Amino acid sequence: MAIKVYVVDDSAVVRQTLMHLLQGDAEIELMGSAPNPLIAGPVIRKNRPDVLLLDIEMPGMDGLTFLRQIMDEAPIPTVICSTLTTDGSRMALEALSAGAVAIVAKPRLGLKQFLEDSRRELLQTLKTAARSRPRAGMLAARAASPAATAPKPPIAGLHALSVNKPVVIGSSTGGTQALELVLTSLPGDSPGIAIVQHMPEKFTAMYAQRLDGLCEMNIREAKDGDRLERGVVLIAPGGRHLQLRKAGGQYYAVVADGPPVNRHKPSVDVLFRSAAECAGKDLLALILTGMGDDGARGMKLLHDRGARTIAQNEETCVVFGMPKEAIKLGAVDEVLPLSQMAPAIRAFDARG
Repeated sequence: MAIKVYVVDDSAVVRQTLMHLLQGDAEIELMGSAPNPLIAGPVIRKNRPDVLLLDIEMPGMDGLTFLRQIMDEAPIPTVICSTLTTDGSRMALEALSAGAVAIVAKPRLGLKQFLEDSRRELLQTLKTAARSRPRAGMLAARAASPAATAPKPPIAGLHALSVNKPVVIGSSTGGTQALELVLTSLPGDSPGIAIVQHMPEKFTAMYAQRLDGLCEMNIREAKDGDRLERGVVLIAPGGRHLQLRKAGGQYYAVVADGPPVNRHKPSVDVLFRSAAECAGKDLLALILTGMGDDGARGMKLLHDRGARTIAQNEETCVVFGMPKEAIKLGAVDEVLPLSQMAPAIRAFDARG
């Protein structure tokens, strides 16, 4: 049965272009489209689509407000279509926290050509979304988190030079929510963490900034040469690979361009393989919710070199793809629900 997609975008050009693109795929059925949520709301409540492709910046009612209504009533897998502006990026990240499963970034200029050039990626994103299980309200309790107002402890007070057991995390679809739940549960003196979250270029810096305001740890987009020390979380920038290197007993970030790996840049496998080379058994690796198999082979290498490896369980995943593939390879020591990931990091650190 074809995947029913409904499009909500105030641009007639976008709606017409998407209609042309989606009708060319036998696995997808364009159920309809609307220029704003006020028109779309009654339609999708009466005939529920499999996936909603939603613009975020619209007059009348914005996409974020509409998404929150949908997720409160009856969650629908939603892909956000956002322009690469500051406001658009901010609202798109808030939409991910509200339950959207993916972002499609669109430019302000050359939009029709961009959508046509990105057809394959867009179709794959919609098919992935259709297999997802959106988690409505899973971050609602974080609004009042004490970490959001807690002062950041100075790195010098965290015995930064003593870190020798870093944590690496890979995630994709549903990962922005999952990472927020894990990181807001960690104290400020936790081990250094390097993360690859599949996300479009231009969004990762703002995502890191948002997390930094919620968490006790210091969180930033990784830059080449950054030191991975206690109390620090480095997030791979969109469109660049992140690797770890060790020198003088310390771990450093290497941020570089290169071809996509497993169709992704940044790639979880790239981070995990580099961690296996420089850290081996002195490391904890987590693989969280996401579509595909990126990170599975890298985690197998880590596992074979004695690292501690944990996968998120199917029940708490938005998409049980990446963890499932790692488990199938025999790369995983333990399978845990998302709520147990932060305790697992604390337990790993406590073992010294």
